[in-house]
Amino acid sequence: MPAPEAADPRLIVALDVPTVAEAEALVARIGDEAVFFKIGYQLAFAGGLPLARDLKASGRKVFLDMKLLDIDNTIAKGVENVLRMGVDMLTLHAYPKAMRAAVEAARGSDLCLLGVTVLTSMDGGDLAEAGYAMSPEDLVRRRAAQARDAGMGGIVCAANEAAEVRAIVGPGMAIVTPGIRPAGADHGDQKRVMTPAEALAAGASHLVVGRPIAAAADPAAAARAIRLEMAQSSSQP
Repeated sequence: MPAPEAADPRLIVALDVPTVAEAEALVARIGDEAVFFKIGYQLAFAGGLPLARDLKASGRKVFLDMKLLDIDNTIAKGVENVLRMGVDMLTLHAYPKAMRAAVEAARGSDLCLLGVTVLTSMDGGDLAEAGYAMSPEDLVRRRAAQARDAGMGGIVCAANEAAEVRAIVGPGMAIVTPGIRPAGADHGDQKRVMTPAEALAAGASHLVVGRPIAAAADPAAAARAIRLEMAQSSSQP
């Protein structure tokens, strides 16, 4: 199936489903309404990595959400193998040594390395429980600056932190925001969310949308509504 030509590449649909068959069915149901898809742990561990290659072969774009964190050599070797897959984006936790190792391994390639700042399911109480003596906002700012200094391609952060992150990283880096929920949608387990229009206005470059599309009765219609909201937001002065 050829890749859609009219889809907005800023919209990334999360294929957070249990099986490759369900992911393939979701991609088919979405049709021409999306061209960029995220594969995370759930699908990767169910055989989703070959699907990433298949999506790329069909002309689509792939965001591999692995949130890597390990010793420098392991990070570098992992990134080298990801490069062979030809995916477009790869996440790792925004720890300075890990980011520097990944950037060096990916040097000269088109792979956009994204530093994950603070998970959108976490708030100040969660960070305190984990031993961090700072707010989510302070930790996001620190990690954004460290990602910029390491030469990363972009940042993953909550949409309500996008404006501050954009001020830190400048116009050239991607800002990918999960936790996107259309107006009136259920927030689920996300604690820091925004609508598509709000996220773009705040400085996000890409929006990750999962359940509002995947769980919709008509995923194509749900994706189309979000895409149109994004287009209207971009056309506003």
